[in-house]
Amino acid sequence: MIEKFTTIIHNGARVSFWWTLGVNRSHQCVRTAQSLINLALLTGNIGRPGTGANSITGQCNAMGSRLFSNTTNLLGGRDFTCAADRQTVAERLRIDPAVIPTINSWPYHRILEGIHSGNIRALWVICTNPAHSWIDQYDARQLLQKLDFLVVQDIYHSTETAVLADLLLPAAAWGEKEGTFINSERRIGVVKRVAQAPGQALADFSIFRLIAEYWGCGPMFAEWKDPATVFHILKELSRTTPCDFSGIEGYPSIERAGGVQWPCQTSPSTLPNQRRLFGDGRFYHTDQRARFIFDATVPPPELPDEQYPFVALTGRGSVSQWHTQTRTNKSPVLRKMHPARPYVELHPDDARRLNIHPHDIVTVRSRRGAAEVTAFITPTVGRGQVFLPMHYETTNRLTLAHFDPHSHQPSYKYSCVNIQRANQAGHGSRKHD
Repeated sequence: MIEKFTTIIHNGARVSFWWTLGVNRSHQCVRTAQSLINLALLTGNIGRPGTGANSITGQCNAMGSRLFSNTTNLLGGRDFTCAADRQTVAERLRIDPAVIPTINSWPYHRILEGIHSGNIRALWVICTNPAHSWIDQYDARQLLQKLDFLVVQDIYHSTETAVLADLLLPAAAWGEKEGTFINSERRIGVVKRVAQAPGQALADFSIFRLIAEYWGCGPMFAEWKDPATVFHILKELSRTTPCDFSGIEGYPSIERAGGVQWPCQTSPSTLPNQRRLFGDGRFYHTDQRARFIFDATVPPPELPDEQYPFVALTGRGSVSQWHTQTRTNKSPVLRKMHPARPYVELHPDDARRLNIHPHDIVTVRSRRGAAEVTAFITPTVGRGQVFLPMHYETTNRLTLAHFDPHSHQPSYKYSCVNIQRANQAGHGSRKHD
Protein backbone atom coordinates (compact mmCIF):
# COMPACT_ATOMS: atom_id res chain seq x y z
CA MET A 1 0.00 0.00 0.00
CA ILE A 2 2.80 2.44 0.89
CA GLU A 3 4.64 1.66 -2.36
CA LYS A 4 1.42 2.18 -4.36
CA PHE A 5 0.80 5.45 -2.54
CA THR A 6 4.30 6.79 -3.19
CA THR A 7 4.17 5.70 -6.85
CA ILE A 8 0.96 7.67 -7.39
CA ILE A 9 2.61 10.71 -5.83
CA HIS A 10 5.77 10.28 -7.89
CA ASN A 11 3.78 10.03 -11.13
CA GLY A 12 1.56 13.02 -10.34
CA ALA A 13 2.35 16.32 -12.06
CA ARG A 14 1.04 18.29 -9.08
CA VAL A 15 0.23 16.74 -5.72
CA SER A 16 -1.20 18.60 -2.73
CA PHE A 17 -0.93 16.93 0.68
CA TRP A 18 -3.67 17.49 3.27
CA TRP A 19 -4.12 15.90 6.67
CA THR A 20 -6.14 16.53 9.77
CA LEU A 21 -6.32 15.42 13.39
CA GLY A 22 -5.76 11.72 12.71
CA VAL A 23 -2.16 12.78 12.20
CA ASN A 24 -2.08 15.75 14.56
CA ARG A 25 -3.34 13.75 17.54
CA SER A 26 -1.32 10.59 17.00
CA HIS A 27 1.47 9.37 19.28
CA GLN A 28 4.17 10.62 16.87
CA CYS A 29 2.18 13.48 15.40
CA VAL A 30 5.02 15.94 14.69
CA ARG A 31 7.24 13.46 12.86
CA THR A 32 4.26 11.91 11.06
CA ALA A 33 3.39 15.34 9.67
CA GLN A 34 7.08 15.91 8.98
CA SER A 35 7.24 12.68 6.98
CA LEU A 36 4.46 13.98 4.73
CA ILE A 37 6.39 17.23 4.31
CA ASN A 38 9.53 15.19 3.55
CA LEU A 39 7.61 13.31 0.87
CA ALA A 40 6.36 16.57 -0.65
CA LEU A 41 9.93 17.91 -0.72
CA LEU A 42 11.33 14.69 -2.16
CA THR A 43 8.84 14.71 -5.03
CA GLY A 44 9.08 18.44 -5.77
CA ASN A 45 5.59 19.19 -4.51
CA ILE A 46 6.43 22.36 -2.59
CA GLY A 47 6.30 25.96 -3.82
CA ARG A 48 4.40 25.27 -7.07
CA PRO A 49 0.72 25.83 -7.95
CA GLY A 50 -1.39 22.84 -6.94
CA THR A 51 1.18 21.49 -4.49
CA GLY A 52 2.05 21.90 -0.83
CA ALA A 53 1.78 20.22 2.56
CA ASN A 54 -1.17 21.43 4.62
CA SER A 55 -2.51 20.58 8.05
CA ILE A 56 -6.24 21.13 8.57
CA THR A 57 -6.50 21.98 12.25
CA GLY A 58 -9.47 21.83 14.58
CA GLN A 59 -10.35 25.48 15.22
CA CYS A 60 -10.96 28.50 13.03
CA ASN A 61 -8.09 30.51 14.57
CA ALA A 62 -5.66 27.67 15.26
CA MET A 63 -2.96 29.33 13.17
CA GLY A 64 -3.54 32.63 14.91
CA SER A 65 -3.09 31.09 18.34
CA ARG A 66 0.25 29.65 17.28
CA LEU A 67 1.53 32.82 15.63
CA PHE A 68 0.62 34.91 18.67
CA SER A 69 2.33 32.46 21.06
CA ASN A 70 -0.81 31.04 22.62
CA THR A 71 1.27 27.95 23.39
CA THR A 72 4.39 27.55 25.54
CA ASN A 73 6.82 29.96 23.89
CA LEU A 74 7.65 33.63 24.32
CA LEU A 75 5.85 36.31 22.28
CA GLY A 76 6.64 36.32 18.59
CA GLY A 77 7.61 32.64 18.48
CA ARG A 78 10.67 33.32 20.61
CA ASP A 79 12.25 31.25 23.36
CA PHE A 80 12.14 31.95 27.10
CA THR A 81 15.54 30.28 27.53
CA CYS A 82 17.28 32.57 24.99
CA ALA A 83 18.70 35.78 26.53
CA ALA A 84 18.66 37.58 23.16
CA ASP A 85 14.98 36.72 22.66
CA ARG A 86 14.10 37.92 26.14
CA GLN A 87 15.97 41.17 25.48
CA THR A 88 14.14 41.73 22.17
CA VAL A 89 10.73 41.21 23.76
CA ALA A 90 11.59 43.32 26.81
CA GLU A 91 12.77 46.24 24.67
CA ARG A 92 9.55 46.27 22.66
CA LEU A 93 7.36 45.92 25.73
CA ARG A 94 9.47 48.51 27.54
CA ILE A 95 9.94 46.28 30.56
CA ASP A 96 12.92 44.98 32.50
CA PRO A 97 14.21 41.70 30.93
CA ALA A 98 14.58 40.35 34.46
CA VAL A 99 10.79 40.03 34.82
CA ILE A 100 10.60 37.58 31.89
CA PRO A 101 10.98 33.94 33.03
CA THR A 102 14.16 32.18 31.93
CA ILE A 103 12.58 28.73 31.68
CA ASN A 104 9.96 27.55 29.22
CA SER A 105 6.34 27.61 30.29
CA TRP A 106 4.68 24.25 30.74
CA PRO A 107 2.42 22.41 28.30
CA TYR A 108 -0.91 21.16 29.61
CA HIS A 109 0.21 17.73 30.73
CA ARG A 110 3.11 19.21 32.71
CA ILE A 111 0.63 21.54 34.42
CA LEU A 112 -1.43 18.54 35.52
CA GLU A 113 1.74 16.81 36.71
CA GLY A 114 2.48 19.98 38.69
CA ILE A 115 -0.93 19.78 40.35
CA HIS A 116 -0.32 16.13 41.18
CA SER A 117 3.06 16.91 42.78
CA GLY A 118 1.68 19.89 44.70
CA ASN A 119 3.84 22.44 42.86
CA ILE A 120 0.69 24.01 41.37
CA ARG A 121 -2.09 24.78 43.83
CA ALA A 122 -4.16 27.26 41.80
CA LEU A 123 -5.10 27.25 38.12
CA TRP A 124 -6.72 29.73 35.72
CA VAL A 125 -8.49 27.93 32.86
CA ILE A 126 -9.38 30.18 29.93
CA CYS A 127 -11.95 29.25 27.28
CA THR A 128 -11.43 25.50 27.38
CA ASN A 129 -13.10 22.55 29.06
CA PRO A 130 -10.44 20.07 30.23
CA ALA A 131 -12.75 18.26 32.65
CA HIS A 132 -14.47 16.94 29.52
CA SER A 133 -11.89 17.10 26.76
CA TRP A 134 -8.59 16.25 28.44
CA ILE A 135 -7.15 12.81 27.85
CA ASP A 136 -7.67 10.20 30.63
CA GLN A 137 -10.58 12.21 31.99
CA TYR A 138 -10.79 10.51 35.40
CA ASP A 139 -7.28 11.64 36.32
CA ALA A 140 -7.89 15.14 34.93
CA ARG A 141 -11.03 15.68 37.03
CA GLN A 142 -9.38 14.32 40.16
CA LEU A 143 -6.49 16.73 39.71
CA LEU A 144 -8.72 19.75 39.10
CA GLN A 145 -10.60 18.95 42.30
CA LYS A 146 -7.27 18.74 44.17
CA LEU A 147 -6.50 22.43 43.56
CA ASP A 148 -6.79 24.98 46.35
CA PHE A 149 -8.31 27.48 43.92
CA LEU A 150 -9.67 27.02 40.39
CA VAL A 151 -10.59 30.00 38.19
CA VAL A 152 -12.51 29.41 34.96
CA GLN A 153 -12.96 32.14 32.34
CA ASP A 154 -15.66 31.12 29.89
CA ILE A 155 -18.81 32.13 28.06
CA TYR A 156 -20.82 29.40 29.79
CA HIS A 157 -21.13 28.56 33.48
CA SER A 158 -22.39 25.04 32.69
CA THR A 159 -19.28 23.34 31.29
CA GLU A 160 -17.88 20.35 33.17
CA THR A 161 -14.88 22.49 34.15
CA ALA A 162 -16.86 25.61 35.09
CA VAL A 163 -18.98 23.70 37.62
CA LEU A 164 -15.76 22.80 39.48
CA ALA A 165 -14.59 26.44 39.65
CA ASP A 166 -14.14 28.45 42.82
CA LEU A 167 -14.35 31.63 40.72
CA LEU A 168 -16.02 32.04 37.33
CA LEU A 169 -15.04 35.01 35.14
CA PRO A 170 -17.79 35.60 32.53
CA ALA A 171 -16.24 36.14 29.10
CA ALA A 172 -17.64 37.68 25.92
CA ALA A 173 -18.33 35.55 22.86
CA TRP A 174 -17.21 36.16 19.29
CA GLY A 175 -19.18 39.06 17.86
CA GLU A 176 -19.02 40.67 21.30
CA LYS A 177 -15.30 41.49 21.05
CA GLU A 178 -12.77 42.57 18.44
CA GLY A 179 -9.45 41.17 17.31
CA THR A 180 -7.93 39.20 14.44
CA PHE A 181 -8.22 35.67 13.09
CA ILE A 182 -5.70 33.88 10.87
CA ASN A 183 -6.98 31.15 8.58
CA SER A 184 -5.26 28.18 6.94
CA GLU A 185 -3.97 30.22 3.99
CA ARG A 186 -2.07 32.45 6.44
CA ARG A 187 -4.58 35.27 5.91
CA ILE A 188 -5.07 37.71 8.77
CA GLY A 189 -8.60 39.10 9.05
CA VAL A 190 -10.26 41.56 11.41
CA VAL A 191 -13.15 40.50 13.64
CA LYS A 192 -15.51 43.33 14.60
CA ARG A 193 -17.74 43.60 17.63
CA VAL A 194 -21.38 43.64 16.54
CA ALA A 195 -23.14 43.23 19.89
CA GLN A 196 -22.68 44.18 23.52
CA ALA A 197 -21.72 41.31 25.82
CA PRO A 198 -24.55 40.47 28.25
CA GLY A 199 -24.50 41.18 31.97
CA GLN A 200 -21.05 41.35 33.52
CA ALA A 201 -19.33 39.50 30.67
CA LEU A 202 -16.18 41.14 29.31
CA ALA A 203 -13.84 40.50 26.41
CA ASP A 204 -10.87 38.34 27.38
CA PHE A 205 -8.57 41.31 26.74
CA SER A 206 -10.49 43.44 29.24
CA ILE A 207 -10.39 40.69 31.86
CA PHE A 208 -6.62 40.33 31.46
CA ARG A 209 -6.09 44.08 31.81
CA LEU A 210 -8.25 44.29 34.94
CA ILE A 211 -6.44 41.35 36.56
CA ALA A 212 -3.08 42.92 35.69
CA GLU A 213 -4.16 46.18 37.33
CA TYR A 214 -5.39 44.37 40.43
CA TRP A 215 -2.10 42.49 40.74
CA GLY A 216 -0.16 45.76 40.52
CA CYS A 217 1.17 45.02 37.02
CA GLY A 218 -0.73 47.83 35.31
CA PRO A 219 2.35 49.94 34.44
CA MET A 220 3.85 46.99 32.56
CA PHE A 221 0.84 47.01 30.26
CA ALA A 222 0.28 50.76 29.96
CA GLU A 223 0.54 50.53 26.15
CA TRP A 224 -2.03 47.74 25.93
CA LYS A 225 -5.03 50.05 25.58
CA ASP A 226 -7.15 47.93 23.24
CA PRO A 227 -6.76 44.94 20.86
CA ALA A 228 -5.81 47.19 17.93
CA THR A 229 -2.91 48.65 19.93
CA VAL A 230 -1.76 45.17 20.97
CA PHE A 231 -1.81 44.15 17.30
CA HIS A 232 0.82 46.83 16.62
CA ILE A 233 2.99 45.50 19.45
CA LEU A 234 2.74 41.94 18.21
CA LYS A 235 3.39 42.87 14.58
CA GLU A 236 6.61 44.61 15.62
CA LEU A 237 7.65 41.53 17.58
CA SER A 238 7.06 39.44 14.44
CA ARG A 239 9.78 41.35 12.57
CA THR A 240 12.51 39.07 11.09
CA THR A 241 10.59 35.90 11.98
CA PRO A 242 9.14 33.49 9.36
CA CYS A 243 5.67 34.87 10.18
CA ASP A 244 6.76 38.51 9.80
CA PHE A 245 3.71 40.74 9.31
CA SER A 246 5.39 43.99 10.35
CA GLY A 247 4.37 45.70 7.09
CA ILE A 248 0.67 45.77 7.99
CA GLU A 249 -0.20 49.32 9.02
CA GLY A 250 -3.16 48.26 11.17
CA TYR A 251 -6.75 47.06 11.07
CA PRO A 252 -7.85 49.47 8.28
CA SER A 253 -5.21 48.15 5.87
CA ILE A 254 -6.30 44.57 6.57
CA GLU A 255 -9.91 45.46 5.84
CA ARG A 256 -9.05 47.33 2.64
CA ALA A 257 -7.16 44.30 1.35
CA GLY A 258 -9.88 41.84 2.35
CA GLY A 259 -7.36 40.10 4.59
CA VAL A 260 -3.56 39.96 4.38
CA GLN A 261 -1.32 36.92 4.17
CA TRP A 262 1.91 36.65 6.14
CA PRO A 263 4.77 37.13 5.55
CA CYS A 264 4.15 40.82 4.92
CA GLN A 265 7.19 43.03 5.50
CA THR A 266 5.90 45.94 3.37
CA SER A 267 2.54 47.64 2.94
CA PRO A 268 -0.16 45.19 1.76
CA SER A 269 -1.04 47.63 -1.01
CA THR A 270 2.33 46.87 -2.66
CA LEU A 271 1.88 43.07 -2.58
CA PRO A 272 -0.24 40.59 -4.55
CA ASN A 273 -3.35 39.52 -2.67
CA GLN A 274 -2.35 35.86 -2.95
CA ARG A 275 1.24 34.74 -2.40
CA ARG A 276 2.77 31.29 -2.34
CA LEU A 277 5.41 30.25 0.17
CA PHE A 278 8.71 28.77 -1.07
CA GLY A 279 8.05 29.58 -4.73
CA ASP A 280 11.54 31.09 -4.87
CA GLY A 281 13.12 27.91 -3.49
CA ARG A 282 14.19 29.64 -0.28
CA PHE A 283 13.40 28.10 3.08
CA TYR A 284 13.63 29.23 6.70
CA HIS A 285 17.14 27.96 7.46
CA THR A 286 20.40 29.89 7.56
CA ASP A 287 21.50 28.40 4.23
CA GLN A 288 17.94 28.91 2.81
CA ARG A 289 17.80 25.24 1.82
CA ALA A 290 15.07 22.77 2.76
CA ARG A 291 15.86 19.98 5.20
CA PHE A 292 14.50 16.50 5.72
CA ILE A 293 13.62 16.02 9.39
CA PHE A 294 12.80 12.65 10.90
CA ASP A 295 13.03 10.47 14.01
CA ALA A 296 13.16 6.72 14.41
CA THR A 297 9.66 5.25 14.51
CA VAL A 298 8.36 4.34 17.95
CA PRO A 299 5.63 1.74 18.62
CA PRO A 300 2.38 2.91 20.22
CA PRO A 301 2.56 3.24 24.01
CA GLU A 302 0.20 0.30 24.47
CA LEU A 303 -0.58 -2.57 22.11
CA PRO A 304 -3.69 -4.75 21.74
CA ASP A 305 -3.59 -7.95 23.77
CA GLU A 306 -5.95 -10.69 24.87
CA GLN A 307 -7.53 -8.53 27.56
CA TYR A 308 -7.84 -5.34 25.45
CA PRO A 309 -7.89 -6.54 21.82
CA PHE A 310 -9.32 -3.45 20.06
CA VAL A 311 -7.73 -0.15 19.12
CA ALA A 312 -10.05 2.76 19.94
CA LEU A 313 -9.96 5.95 17.90
CA THR A 314 -11.75 9.15 18.90
CA GLY A 315 -12.74 12.10 16.73
CA ARG A 316 -15.53 14.25 15.38
CA GLY A 317 -18.87 12.52 15.18
CA SER A 318 -21.29 14.67 13.18
CA VAL A 319 -21.74 18.11 11.68
CA SER A 320 -24.23 18.97 14.43
CA GLN A 321 -21.74 18.51 17.26
CA TRP A 322 -18.81 20.74 18.18
CA HIS A 323 -16.10 19.75 20.61
CA THR A 324 -17.58 19.29 24.10
CA GLN A 325 -21.10 20.34 22.99
CA THR A 326 -21.21 23.28 25.39
CA ARG A 327 -23.28 25.23 22.88
CA THR A 328 -24.42 22.74 20.22
CA ASN A 329 -26.10 20.50 22.80
CA LYS A 330 -28.36 23.40 23.80
CA SER A 331 -29.98 23.59 20.35
CA PRO A 332 -33.12 21.42 19.89
CA VAL A 333 -32.56 21.49 16.13
CA LEU A 334 -28.97 20.27 16.36
CA ARG A 335 -29.81 17.64 18.99
CA LYS A 336 -32.19 16.00 16.50
CA MET A 337 -29.28 15.52 14.08
CA HIS A 338 -27.11 13.26 16.25
CA PRO A 339 -27.67 10.34 18.64
CA ALA A 340 -28.76 11.37 22.12
CA ARG A 341 -26.48 8.91 23.89
CA PRO A 342 -22.81 8.07 23.27
CA TYR A 343 -22.10 5.40 20.70
CA VAL A 344 -19.30 3.21 19.40
CA GLU A 345 -18.78 2.14 15.80
CA LEU A 346 -17.39 -1.34 15.14
CA HIS A 347 -16.90 -3.60 12.12
CA PRO A 348 -19.65 -6.14 11.26
CA ASP A 349 -17.22 -9.09 11.55
CA ASP A 350 -16.22 -8.05 15.06
CA ALA A 351 -19.86 -7.48 16.00
CA ARG A 352 -20.80 -10.97 14.77
CA ARG A 353 -17.97 -12.58 16.71
CA LEU A 354 -19.03 -10.79 19.90
CA ASN A 355 -22.77 -11.37 19.29
CA ILE A 356 -23.38 -7.62 19.27
CA HIS A 357 -26.34 -6.31 17.28
CA PRO A 358 -27.16 -2.80 16.04
CA HIS A 359 -28.24 -0.49 18.89
CA ASP A 360 -27.24 -2.95 21.61
CA ILE A 361 -26.00 -1.27 24.78
CA VAL A 362 -22.35 -2.24 25.17
CA THR A 363 -19.54 -1.46 27.59
CA VAL A 364 -16.24 -0.26 26.17
CA ARG A 365 -13.46 -0.64 28.72
CA SER A 366 -9.80 0.39 28.77
CA ARG A 367 -7.14 0.17 31.48
CA ARG A 368 -8.29 3.60 32.66
CA GLY A 369 -12.06 3.41 32.75
CA ALA A 370 -15.27 2.33 31.05
CA ALA A 371 -18.12 3.82 29.05
CA GLU A 372 -21.61 2.44 28.41
CA VAL A 373 -22.59 3.26 24.83
CA THR A 374 -24.83 2.24 21.92
CA ALA A 375 -23.36 -0.08 19.27
CA PHE A 376 -23.35 1.11 15.66
CA ILE A 377 -22.26 -1.56 13.19
CA THR A 378 -20.48 -0.23 10.10
CA PRO A 379 -17.83 -1.42 7.61
CA THR A 380 -16.28 2.06 7.60
CA VAL A 381 -14.36 1.04 10.74
CA GLY A 382 -11.52 -1.43 10.27
CA ARG A 383 -11.52 -4.89 11.82
CA GLY A 384 -9.98 -4.75 15.26
CA GLN A 385 -10.78 -1.06 15.62
CA VAL A 386 -13.61 0.91 17.21
CA PHE A 387 -14.50 4.58 16.90
CA LEU A 388 -16.03 6.84 19.57
CA PRO A 389 -17.04 10.50 19.02
CA MET A 390 -15.15 12.91 21.26
CA HIS A 391 -18.25 15.05 21.93
CA TYR A 392 -19.65 12.87 24.71
CA GLU A 393 -18.05 13.28 28.13
CA THR A 394 -17.71 9.49 28.59
CA THR A 395 -15.23 9.08 25.72
CA ASN A 396 -12.15 10.42 27.49
CA ARG A 397 -12.62 7.99 30.36
CA LEU A 398 -10.93 5.54 28.00
CA THR A 399 -8.07 7.49 26.42
CA LEU A 400 -4.39 7.00 27.27
CA ALA A 401 -2.36 9.94 28.58
CA HIS A 402 0.55 9.80 26.15
CA PHE A 403 2.09 12.90 24.56
CA ASP A 404 4.18 13.69 21.50
CA PRO A 405 7.77 14.44 22.60
CA HIS A 406 8.02 17.56 20.40
CA SER A 407 4.60 19.23 20.52
CA HIS A 408 3.24 17.60 23.71
CA GLN A 409 0.00 16.98 21.80
CA PRO A 410 -2.11 14.24 23.49
CA SER A 411 -2.53 10.98 21.59
CA TYR A 412 -6.30 10.75 21.31
CA LYS A 413 -6.15 8.38 18.34
CA TYR A 414 -4.84 5.21 19.95
CA SER A 415 -5.88 3.39 23.10
CA CYS A 416 -6.58 -0.30 23.67
CA VAL A 417 -10.04 -1.41 24.77
CA ASN A 418 -12.37 -4.37 24.98
CA ILE A 419 -16.06 -4.33 24.15
CA GLN A 420 -18.91 -6.46 25.49
CA ARG A 421 -22.66 -6.34 25.66
CA ALA A 422 -23.53 -4.39 28.78
CA ASN A 423 -25.22 -7.30 30.56
CA GLN A 424 -22.05 -9.39 30.05
CA ALA A 425 -19.44 -6.80 31.02
CA GLY A 426 -17.64 -7.12 34.32
CA HIS A 427 -17.80 -4.16 36.60
CA GLY A 428 -14.15 -3.88 37.67
CA SER A 429 -12.81 -0.64 39.04
CA ARG A 430 -12.94 2.75 37.39
CA LYS A 431 -9.16 2.89 37.27
CA HIS A 432 -6.58 0.30 36.23
CA ASP A 433 -8.94 -2.63 36.55
